[in-house]
Amino acid sequence: MDRVCPDCLNGSVKMPLSDFLERARPALKHMPSSAVRPYTLSDFDFQLPPELIAQTPAPERSGSRLLDARDPQQLQDHVFRNLPDLLQPGDLLVFNDTQVLNARLFGEKDSGGQLELLVERVLPDEPGQPPNRVVAHMKVSKKPQPGARLRMWDRTGRLHAFEAVLLGRWPDENGALFLLSFSDEPLRLMAAHGHMPLPPYIERQQKSGADAQQQLDHERYQTVFAKHPGAAAAPTAALHFDDAVLQALRERGVRMASVTLHVGAGTFSPVKTEDLSEHRMHSEWYRIPETSLQAIRECRARQGRVVAVGTTSVRTLESWAQTGQTEGDTRIFITPGFAFQVVDVLVTNFHLPKSTLLMLVAAFSGFDHMHRVYAHAIEKQYRFFSYGDAMLLKKFRF
Repeated sequence: MDRVCPDCLNGSVKMPLSDFLERARPALKHMPSSAVRPYTLSDFDFQLPPELIAQTPAPERSGSRLLDARDPQQLQDHVFRNLPDLLQPGDLLVFNDTQVLNARLFGEKDSGGQLELLVERVLPDEPGQPPNRVVAHMKVSKKPQPGARLRMWDRTGRLHAFEAVLLGRWPDENGALFLLSFSDEPLRLMAAHGHMPLPPYIERQQKSGADAQQQLDHERYQTVFAKHPGAAAAPTAALHFDDAVLQALRERGVRMASVTLHVGAGTFSPVKTEDLSEHRMHSEWYRIPETSLQAIRECRARQGRVVAVGTTSVRTLESWAQTGQTEGDTRIFITPGFAFQVVDVLVTNFHLPKSTLLMLVAAFSGFDHMHRVYAHAIEKQYRFFSYGDAMLLKKFRF
């Protein structure tokens, strides 16, 4: 007789466990070992039961689940507040201290047609250029022409709060993004009138104040150590850390350092080319302070491990290792076969099928091991994506 899976997240869905696991089976279960073949987009597809996509955060940040997947032979289920016990004195945790902007804005064209902006980047003022420039995605039925004035609403969606002038495309005339000039300082306008840019798979409407979860999102879709405004998405692995966990890590003898990478909305975009070499990675700005570089050097000297909190920290550190640049834009695209030079251990959430983040995890932990970890997480009903649970991985050795 088939066992029945536990209640799904909404408490209403039950099915035979065999059927549940079949739904969860990634498409690539018979593929050979990580180091012996090239990979295509189809290799990173899997079927995820939709009820496992977390729509709200856990009641407590550190109350989310943590899958310790460092040992390929023994996957261990924990609660995130146990993380300090799983690390060693002398390890160095590296966080991304970016701050998520209220980057989602609503407005209308002169014709009355509604539009939505998602600000990707605030540009510095330059001589000879209009002030208060931003780069944004635009969702609208018919794209306006350069020079068009857009009337942007306040947070209630009832009053016009400011104007935005469309300057053109970005980064060039064929770019996918739009360059605009706001009528006032962009960070101030977004703080006053913008909405938290929740990922597209979180289905709750954030357009008006009618959503009872809106204030919760403003608190929980932001890390407790967010410092530098500029992100259009949260570094989600860091959302699990609260003051109690940070204090326990200090008492454990774990050191901490920070980098800044302003996460862009492109982090949610699936790869669309079957040949991964044809994918053009989105660009994100990063910076590593000298204090963090010194912390890494000291960690190596004491034979500690560099533990990256999230894929954005990985991309920042490995971009620096490749280029020697401590500040700038990165398009680093990490796939299986990549030689990691800095990161030894990774704390990360569970990622979208066909995403560059899933490919990074496969590169770091090993392709076959990634498959086993995700199958285990689905069987045990871990919560997926931004508001979901986390896992702990170690670097795959070829």
